[in-house]
Amino acid sequence: MTVKPNSQIYRQVRILDPVRAVDDITDVLLIDGKIDQIGQNLDYDDPSAEVVEGESLILAPALADIYSSSGEPGYEDRETLVSLSEAMRAGGFSRGAILPNTNPVIDNPATCALIESRGRNLPAHFYLWGALTNGLKGDVIAELASLADAGVVGFTDNKPCDNLLLLRRMLEYAHPFDLPVALSPSNLQLRGAGVVRENSTSVRLGLVGCPAISETIAIASIIELVALTRTKVHVMRVSTERGVKLIAQAKEEGLPITASVNWHHLLLNSEAVESYDPNLKLNPPLGAENDRLALVEGIKNGVIDAIAVDHTPYTYEENTVAFSESPPGAIGYELILPLLWDNLVNTRILSALKLWEALSVNPLRCLNQQPISLQTGEKAELILFASQQPWQVTPQSLKSLSSNTYWLNKEIRGKIKIREWAIGKRQEAMGNGQWAMGNGQNN
Repeated sequence: MTVKPNSQIYRQVRILDPVRAVDDITDVLLIDGKIDQIGQNLDYDDPSAEVVEGESLILAPALADIYSSSGEPGYEDRETLVSLSEAMRAGGFSRGAILPNTNPVIDNPATCALIESRGRNLPAHFYLWGALTNGLKGDVIAELASLADAGVVGFTDNKPCDNLLLLRRMLEYAHPFDLPVALSPSNLQLRGAGVVRENSTSVRLGLVGCPAISETIAIASIIELVALTRTKVHVMRVSTERGVKLIAQAKEEGLPITASVNWHHLLLNSEAVESYDPNLKLNPPLGAENDRLALVEGIKNGVIDAIAVDHTPYTYEENTVAFSESPPGAIGYELILPLLWDNLVNTRILSALKLWEALSVNPLRCLNQQPISLQTGEKAELILFASQQPWQVTPQSLKSLSSNTYWLNKEIRGKIKIREWAIGKRQEAMGNGQWAMGNGQNN
């Protein structure tokens, strides 16, 4: 008995592939979960093949996230690995790296094994960041060799480190593993109790300001340590114009540095905090308009490599407090592509390829992973994006357990219609609500 192949033809769909610098309208044929043909007027004689008319749709590699927080283990009321995976695929993400600030902290192989076992059969693939320091003793370097053997993609404490001697020792220790060390740049003494960027807006709102120099001094210190140790470093959450310039200078000198920006900082500036919306309390805080423009330019010219989702879920009770008392961070997996596309691509501030590069290709490159591409013969790991489809952001429409976002109860444009990354299986077609659970391992 001959088994018929599972096939789909996408007719006249706009394809984006940053790896090959392709932005074109063409046909794409998938057979048994692999890209079989890409070209004009494909002729495939199979009446059972599903035909998807691609007008106004975008077919592109699935997205990848360089760092975000998981509630599980330890904070399952915020997010479980199941709900995190659901939120990721609803936003078009097939892969994402989990920060080590779980409970227990990811500072040993046993915790790595625990998370990997719980996430093994989910459709999104999780990478793990290992902690730089022991979760119980913040000034003791973790067993980085054991974590590297356990398969972490890099090391980070996801918080600032003012002890430059300790930081030097950590970079020296991490160097032989050839894995990135992700650092959050902030001088804690200068930052103080700041909750918003220090400027005229912070004065007007009566909120304690966090000076931009608290970030730039930390970045300058990191750059000097990288120059000394030559360890691969990823600078997280760059938020200042001066910070972008410092990263650019470091790259011009050939230092092994990459950088990312939280997506909120590309869309909003500190004036948005006038609403006192606790969902806009971010770490680092939103900057001035010149900072936002510099960050967008940093993405355009490649100084800033990746746009991080930095998904940080909190329960309703945790976030229903005064602005200055609220925990920093917001969710993002289901919102980042629609909002960045609508505000930056539709307005021609960023090209479609540049945005996709920062959301798919470069996050994986920063993690030493092979980027996803639309190549014939390769397993399909792609999404179909309806960039003009409106939808309402509500707790019911979100897959995340948490709904701490500035865009809650607002209408936005852009929806993922199909995810196709389980081997040979359709992940979802909008409207039928059917899911085929793949192995999520991207083998």
